[in-house]
Amino acid sequence: MQTSAIHFALPVETPVGTFHARYSLAGLCGLDFPTKKTDKAEPPKAAEQVPGRVQHWHAKTSRALKESLAGKVPKSLPPLDLSAGSAFQQQVWAALLEIRFGQVRSYGEIAEALGKPKATRAVGTACGSNPVPVFVPCHRVLAAGGGLGGFSGGLDWKRRLLQLEGIALRESA
Repeated sequence: MQTSAIHFALPVETPVGTFHARYSLAGLCGLDFPTKKTDKAEPPKAAEQVPGRVQHWHAKTSRALKESLAGKVPKSLPPLDLSAGSAFQQQVWAALLEIRFGQVRSYGEIAEALGKPKATRAVGTACGSNPVPVFVPCHRVLAAGGGLGGFSGGLDWKRRLLQLEGIALRESA
């Protein structure tokens, strides 16, 4: 497993709270949901210390996140650095990127698509380890029968993101 060092952690102010974006020298490598505790991300570095390309990526991240939270497909994303994941995690995350806005898949369907039909739980674990939720849309993966399953940002965020995409959930989900 290759690990990208996090060089920059910058806040993304949105109408629903402050997200924290983390960047390696290869791209966006982490995105944290707003929480009451803000100690998850390193303090932002002064703008003059942040290279121009990272500032550009951060502007793209901010725009894309605001578009997503408004229920729109982002026009463009910053480069994503998903190299910190295992080979299997990277396969799962690549499969998640294939799920289009407004669509869902089950953990089992992802496992089948990867040619590993018995790896449903491993797919769930990889989804839970997704470092860039929202942009690598693990929220679009549901449990068998349409249940919500889990979500690293919490089920309230999963429901909110799905509803923003027009995905109606069953009451029992």
